[in-house]
Amino acid sequence: MLTIAQITDLHITTDKDRLNQRRNEERLRQVLKAIDALRPRPVAIIASGDLVDRGELEEYLELKRLLADCEIPIYFALGNHDLRGPFLEVFNGLGAQTDSNGYVQYTADFGDMRMVVCDTLEGENHGDYDEARASWLKATLDEAPDRPTAVILHHPPIPSGIRWMDPDPKSPWLLRLEEVLTGRSQVKVLMCGHIHRAFYGLFAGHLVAAAPATSIQLTLDLTEVDMEVPDGREILVEEPPAFALLMSNGDQLTTHLCLAGDYTPAVTYNFPFRKLA
Repeated sequence: MLTIAQITDLHITTDKDRLNQRRNEERLRQVLKAIDALRPRPVAIIASGDLVDRGELEEYLELKRLLADCEIPIYFALGNHDLRGPFLEVFNGLGAQTDSNGYVQYTADFGDMRMVVCDTLEGENHGDYDEARASWLKATLDEAPDRPTAVILHHPPIPSGIRWMDPDPKSPWLLRLEEVLTGRSQVKVLMCGHIHRAFYGLFAGHLVAAAPATSIQLTLDLTEVDMEVPDGREILVEEPPAFALLMSNGDQLTTHLCLAGDYTPAVTYNFPFRKLA
């Protein structure tokens, strides 16, 4: 058995935005501390997009500084707050590879499982996945049809119910992605971010597991909203920072939702489990 931690929507910034800088940095530190304390320790961390807030070079340098002491290898995907150019100036090599078209797309193998990282960045809040990227994904999945696979996407391909964040289900990129993923029995889970809270559903016959943010979470409000008329509703809330954990056990992949922070133990293991029956 092995595990991979997923962090997402870090939104690291600089002292241009001192409030968010301090808060998001501290929340990321809490998450990294919680991941480091896991046993067994994860073999990798996938940071699945919105790594920084404005896509600026200085923000990626700040992120690199914050991650410098992490002893677990970190892999990256990009979100709509990221920019490929500045990101690739700061991060390269393992965990920041590009395909032949310059998209941040690559694979990584861990024991019996494969992780396929996709690039849904296109300057739009709701994401995109053009023909070139879809062709890469098809060829990549064709290479290992029997290897249990987790596909990483920043943008979830299903609605969360939080209307102002959800994509149009008829978007061409979603239809294109559905065509590539349908019938791929090796794909066990699509791991996403973007929505700043955990939710789950099905897409093309596969589990979609959206992870919560290390930065602040979206308020769970499933009512109608007029995008042109601000109404004063709460849209973000300081719920605890959190992350997801992918467990690989043979051909089975399982995901966990994990809160970061210091919590008081409620029960300790001081007698054999058989006495609990």
